[in-house]
Amino acid sequence: MSDAGDRTRAHAFVTGRVQGVYYRASTRDAARERGVDGWVRNLEDGRVEAVFEGPREAVESMVEWCHEGSPAAEVEDVEAEFGDPQDEDGFEIRR
Repeated sequence: MSDAGDRTRAHAFVTGRVQGVYYRASTRDAARERGVDGWVRNLEDGRVEAVFEGPREAVESMVEWCHEGSPAAEVEDVEAEFGDPQDEDGFEIRR
C-alpha cells in the first residue's frame, strides 16, 4: 500500500474527437491497469471529463495517456488541474 501522502487527484477535460470512439472504455481500462481510481464521462459539449486519483506517478501517467486516448480518438487538447484526493474508490464510466 502506498503512503496516502503520495496520492494526488487530477481533474481533466479532453477536447477533440473523443466521443463515440471508445475513449471512455479505453480510459477506464488504462486507469485500472495503473491502479488509478476515479471516473470518466462524456459532456454535452463534445468533451470528455475525467477524474484520476492514486499515486502521483500513476495519475500523471493517466493525464499523459489522455493526450493519445483510444486508437480512434483525435485529441486536440487536455486540460488537467491537480488537487487533493477525495477518496475515489474504483474506476467507473459515468453517464
